[in-house]
Amino acid sequence: MDPHWSSLGEVAVVSVGATVGIVIVFSLGVRALAAVEEGGEPGDGKRPGGGGSTAYGARGAGAGRPGAPAVAVAGLCFLACAAAVFYGLYLIVPQFH
Repeated sequence: MDPHWSSLGEVAVVSVGATVGIVIVFSLGVRALAAVEEGGEPGDGKRPGGGGSTAYGARGAGAGRPGAPAVAVAGLCFLACAAAVFYGLYLIVPQFH
């Protein structure tokens, strides 16, 4: 029995690529939820916390809560990750076909 090395390589490349893609999309979702800090917008270069007496900076009531667009983007990212996971399970479990 001879292994098909090209098929094995193809499966390895696709699985590594899918794994990296899912991790990146999940990370973008987490980043979208953590994007809003005290007056800072995503990518403005401000460090979170802004200097207060606590370890994470002084926050007022409601400060640091993500807005609706950030929650929507995060939700879409997490939904895409869940869809990829469920599609993988669909491919693996033969009773689903």
